[in-house]
Amino acid sequence: VQVVESGGGLVQAGASLKLSCAATGMISRVDDMTWYRQFPGGKERELVASITRHGVANYDDTVKGRFTISRAYTVDTAYLQMDNLKPEDTAVYYCQAVIVPIGDYGEKYWGQGTQVTVSS
Repeated sequence: VQVVESGGGLVQAGASLKLSCAATGMISRVDDMTWYRQFPGGKERELVASITRHGVANYDDTVKGRFTISRAYTVDTAYLQMDNLKPEDTAVYYCQAVIVPIGDYGEKYWGQGTQVTVSS
């Protein structure tokens, strides 16, 4: 079981990016999927947005109205549509998924992270 992010890159302020987070492997169920980010020089990862198994979304105040989290249940993938990007959104974005593998208990899995850089 693993979580793989993709979609980061270098864009100018005001542009958009769409991140993907795919849960792969022998999976029975995927519960909450959450995007975090870690700013340059930051020690901790900060919650950006999350979405439950039932599609209930939650956002940090700094991204409300600009970012949209969604899921494609048939492929165990979550997306983060990021619009009107700002230089202060520059960070490494990580996906965390609560995954129940087949024949095992559920636990949190992290992806490797994807860099998002927004130039002014």
